[in-house]
Amino acid sequence: MEADLHYEISQFLYKEVYLLDHRQYREWLDLLADDVEYIMPLRVTVENKHETNLSKEMTYFTDYKKDLTMKVERLYTKSAWVENPAPRQRHFISNIVIEPTEVEGEYNVKSYFLFKRSRASEPNTEELFGEREDIIRRAEDGWKLAKRTIHPDQAVLTVMNLSMFL
Repeated sequence: MEADLHYEISQFLYKEVYLLDHRQYREWLDLLADDVEYIMPLRVTVENKHETNLSKEMTYFTDYKKDLTMKVERLYTKSAWVENPAPRQRHFISNIVIEPTEVEGEYNVKSYFLFKRSRASEPNTEELFGEREDIIRRAEDGWKLAKRTIHPDQAVLTVMNLSMFL
């Protein structure tokens, strides 16, 4: 993997989480390809340690650009009561591994994430952590996220809701 390419894609991921942490959700939507798929499969506990413990049949969400746009626009309304007052959040991205796909200009990008969120004056913080598998595509106007599959490490999520973007 070329160092310049790794740097460009890493910077794209860092820009993405900066926009999310600073609640610039409409700008974040601009980083998504029109055909984006955004999926978080359910993690289940299984006895066989050699099989995956990610459900192939159930997801926390399976969203496309239209769904994500609706969720973003809702955050700018008064009906998004769960976001009022706005929670403080941070995304930490690490362990970025990039491999080319068979499609020119598209890359499989794996990364680890840690998401932390605090609300109002609550002493407890919420967190999610795991791995993301992305397809990132070079477009005329820059890099675009074409697909994201989020694999949470927790079988039981300890967050109040899934109103965040990971």
